[in-house]
Amino acid sequence: MESKWAKYQAEPHQTQLSWCLPMRKTDSRLRETLGAVLEHALSHIENLDNSPVAATADLSTLRRRLGRQLAAEGIPAEQVIEELVRDVDGGILGSAGGRFFGWVVGASVPAALAADWLTSAWDQNGALYATAPAAAVVEEVVGAWLKDILGLPSEASFALVTGCQMAHVTCLAGARHSLLAKRGWDVERQGLYGAPPIRILSSSLLHGSFERAVRLLGLGLSQVTVLPADSQGRLEYAALEQALQSNPSAPTIVLLQAGDVNTGAFDLFETIIPLAKQHGAWVHVDGAFGLWVACAPRYRHLAKGVAAADSWATDGHKWLNVPFDCGYAFVTDSEAHRASLSHRAAYLTHDAEARDQMDWNPEWSRRARGFASYAALRELGREGVADLVERCCDLAHSLVMKLGSLPGAEVLWEPSINQGLVRFLDVEPGASEQDHDRRTEEVMAAILTTGEAFFGGTTWHGHRAMRVSVSSWRTSEEDVERVVTAVAGVLKVPVAQ
Repeated sequence: MESKWAKYQAEPHQTQLSWCLPMRKTDSRLRETLGAVLEHALSHIENLDNSPVAATADLSTLRRRLGRQLAAEGIPAEQVIEELVRDVDGGILGSAGGRFFGWVVGASVPAALAADWLTSAWDQNGALYATAPAAAVVEEVVGAWLKDILGLPSEASFALVTGCQMAHVTCLAGARHSLLAKRGWDVERQGLYGAPPIRILSSSLLHGSFERAVRLLGLGLSQVTVLPADSQGRLEYAALEQALQSNPSAPTIVLLQAGDVNTGAFDLFETIIPLAKQHGAWVHVDGAFGLWVACAPRYRHLAKGVAAADSWATDGHKWLNVPFDCGYAFVTDSEAHRASLSHRAAYLTHDAEARDQMDWNPEWSRRARGFASYAALRELGREGVADLVERCCDLAHSLVMKLGSLPGAEVLWEPSINQGLVRFLDVEPGASEQDHDRRTEEVMAAILTTGEAFFGGTTWHGHRAMRVSVSSWRTSEEDVERVVTAVAGVLKVPVAQ
């Protein structure tokens, strides 16, 4: 029986089997497929202002469309793409637009989006200089640029990872190595069985991504001590001092916040970090988005003293507005950073002079994600990054205060940067806090139904609230006015002039 490959070799122009596409040196269908993708992508982006921000297709609909049986025979790439675009319709959030205010999500500036497409086309394994020379050098440059604009020590090592979650893992791996090595314990060789337990001190505002990092590294959530925060969401100095003095010999990590996810609160780095260092603690800063205020003259004071920490984690797909799959980790103890992650094998080709990325990040085979960050930083420049941060903060304040001024709404947190909280009140006489919580949920759901905006919910100080996060370069004052009008329509109240 003639094989499919033999038949293909004999009649390559007649076959439509996608499995044999890589066998051909040239194929016009690849250009046609990518051309179609360009049109679909541009259509999506150009229609963001006219499309619903929330999903319009429900779970059962998406499962029905996408959950077809996998056929034995392949189909042409163009058909795959056309059907994919058709079948996901209504299931794509408008997070690339200017009216998406959930989860601290930025859009993608044009150069970053384009560079990300090229990253897929170039298909480089960003593990070593040998596997992707240009990608390795781009990461070197990006790391230096980021340390400069974020005001971090130039000698700090760094890693480009998938997001702030893995930035925490990377930094805490370095912290674990450093703290235990000082106590004569080689954690990479001996593991954690029998090791001195590492305690972790944090305010009550610690983010779930940090808790997951603690679990992944085997440090244990039971080792986390939650300390009180003041009315501004800042770790209390006296509480930390007492905790540090309670067991002065224990290896300790102190977690500090640069931008709480609900309120944007910052710990007082100038006083807290020296205190922690006096007791030999490793200080790690969760700066998923807040660390970027260091770039902005009007907000730089919030990060004053943060450079004295030992490690920092932040995201690129938030305020730098690059595509997802981008976070950054920075560590002052570069030896501990490298020792916790580096690996050698006979079949790997390491370079004596170049920076091999796998020495500094948890992944082996990995996307060459530095290209998108490089492109974004070059497109924006220092002033562009600063303007993006400051503009988002201004727009967040405008949006929160205008929403809070509507009848039946109130501001729970006035933004100090780009995060604010609004809740909606049950206006019936004698309404309880539970009634206000229910009303808030109802209004948030109704806003999503309009398609005019996307907000997320949260619980803050026992109250359900709508969290407002402005992180996109696409958001404008016109977007703010449009959303306020839409919310006023949901509340059936006039918009204040």
